[in-house]
Amino acid sequence: MKKAVCILSGGMDSTTTTYIAKNEGYEVVALHFNYGQRTQKKELEAFNAICNELNISSKYIIDLDFFTQIGASALTDKNIDVPTGGLEDGIPITYVPFRNGIFLSIAGAIAEKENCEAMFIGVVEEDSSGYPDCRENFIKTMQNAINLGTKDETQIEIKTPLIHLKKEDIVKKAIKEGVKLELTWSCYQNEDEACGVCDSCRLRLKGFDKAGIKDPIPYK
Repeated sequence: MKKAVCILSGGMDSTTTTYIAKNEGYEVVALHFNYGQRTQKKELEAFNAICNELNISSKYIIDLDFFTQIGASALTDKNIDVPTGGLEDGIPITYVPFRNGIFLSIAGAIAEKENCEAMFIGVVEEDSSGYPDCRENFIKTMQNAINLGTKDETQIEIKTPLIHLKKEDIVKKAIKEGVKLELTWSCYQNEDEACGVCDSCRLRLKGFDKAGIKDPIPYK
């Protein structure tokens, strides 16, 4: 059976991407990162629930505490408030410096060890917060770097099935793939009820609204 590492935060995009990998016939190796994010406990809970739902037994949970030392992001620095006023121009303060580059590097090491032929990541470029490490040219460059930096027989493709979709189309895709959306979590700041006003909540709610579907998670 073909095999893939799926970076799974527990959010809607990464979960949908993991379902796509599973539905395409990949044996999934699920990879989750605890990096000092505000909703770390809730995201880990979502990750485990989704792995149970998909009967994924091969799991890696990696702790990256150094992200809190780097700071510079509202997600990892408790002295920086999560913005709630809506999306603004430029790169938002919720951007975690080079997060996906670091995630993909670790995923590449695991993919080589596990003899995987693919890695899945739920990055979105078209209808998102505008993080630079979600751009297609960055992902392709990382794929090239990983293949250059691993054994000659290691040839890994980084798959980004959502990268050009709008949020409403991601919601529709999730429904089509059979995603249990009630298990996912996107809020940047709350772990009990989603705040509904952070960038991630706004993007998610906009997607559900335009898709004409009710979001099944609780909001304040």
